[in-house]
Amino acid sequence: MQKKTPDYDNVFKTMKMKHKRLFISVINETFGKHYPTDARVETLPSEGFLTENETADGSKDIEEQISDFVLKIENEIYLLECQSYDDGSMAIRIAEYAFIVARQFAVWDIGHATIPMPRFSIIYIKRTEKTPKATTITFTFPDGQEINYESPNVILAEFTKEYIVEKRLFPYIPFYIARYEKDLISESNIDNAVKDLKYFRHEMVQMHKKGELSDYEIVDLMGFVNTIITHITNGNENEERLVNIMGGTVIETESERLIRKGIEAGKAEGIEAGKAEGKAEEIVEMGQEFGLDDAAILKRLQEKIGLSLEKAAAYLEQYGKQLV
Repeated sequence: MQKKTPDYDNVFKTMKMKHKRLFISVINETFGKHYPTDARVETLPSEGFLTENETADGSKDIEEQISDFVLKIENEIYLLECQSYDDGSMAIRIAEYAFIVARQFAVWDIGHATIPMPRFSIIYIKRTEKTPKATTITFTFPDGQEINYESPNVILAEFTKEYIVEKRLFPYIPFYIARYEKDLISESNIDNAVKDLKYFRHEMVQMHKKGELSDYEIVDLMGFVNTIITHITNGNENEERLVNIMGGTVIETESERLIRKGIEAGKAEGIEAGKAEGKAEEIVEMGQEFGLDDAAILKRLQEKIGLSLEKAAAYLEQYGKQLV
């Protein structure tokens, strides 16, 4: 019986929700920027309503368009789309997403509107003969003008493991194993995949020791790697061998270490407080991303974590972004 496991898109979306800081290096490498790794990163609402379709009864049905990842660093807006394969509709979809994002920052007056398009890039996890090097959207106008809105694509198969580590492209690590998909599925020789996983495990542990990856970041990254492994292998004989490289031992040991530290320090209650703080941050960020007002977010914090109104308000002030 086959297992149903999260796919590439789910891993990408989970990573961007929980660890958007890790994408700063991706933005720097993709767009030639130099943001510090502690730069403030805002995740922006990534859904909008673009088209109306008439239903059988004559009413209007709004079609929702959803993109993978829209973020703001300083005054720049970035749109990242994760793709596991070539898709002929990708260019028109990225155009739709870009317009949805641009509409949020448009300015207008009588007879004039300015629509600032975001920087965009498509991240292709796998490569085929048809995978494009760049994505171009050509705007044509009745007076004969043509404007190309284009950006190079990120093709992960072209990245070496050494380059990923050197540039600290942490979000790419879970998807690196996809280049061995055929070998993993056919249960043929997987020695190279094993070697690469061990390399990433060693490098992540070293970066964790240096403070470049937090406890939760390294644990989650290793977990994401294993999620992709189980998605590809789907329970075959390669799964356990590969998962054990990243998973069982390292993740379990790290979790046990965190718990042990709290117990040894007589702060078992601190563990629960830390969990509550992590949940509070997630609730506040997701609430604001989905457009909830402060009152609704405070109510969620009280109901889901059992916080007092005073403590909920403190977390909202700490983790909430200022809305203009």
